[in-house]
Amino acid sequence: MPEELHQETSRHDTGQTGVPGVKLTPRAVEVVRKMHQKEGLSADHGLRIAVVGGGCSGFQYSMNFDTRKEGDLVTELDGVNVLVDEISLPYIAGTTLDYVEGLHNAGFRFDNPRATRTCGCGSSFSA
Repeated sequence: MPEELHQETSRHDTGQTGVPGVKLTPRAVEVVRKMHQKEGLSADHGLRIAVVGGGCSGFQYSMNFDTRKEGDLVTELDGVNVLVDEISLPYIAGTTLDYVEGLHNAGFRFDNPRATRTCGCGSSFSA
């Protein structure tokens, strides 16, 4: 069962009101904060989550630190800005990003309600 999600505030620049953004679990927020700090980035840099073509199921998630661009949906989660571009938003709206650790691996896991099929690696999907 997913952890309780952090409180969020959103600033929509996309004009797509009523479209949910991406949520992060408390553990994901903690890891993103640590990575942001470790890389010495300014407050202008947020976590960009996007969808790109490719992967074994048709689409692939992409994450990196970036600055805000025109048309981004910006969601603030406990001081972490999450940026989603207007092209990616319809494919990942409502997605929850978690950070999980296990015996074999650790990493971010996407729970995307819009995905109709995912692959075993967890970073590729179709919608």
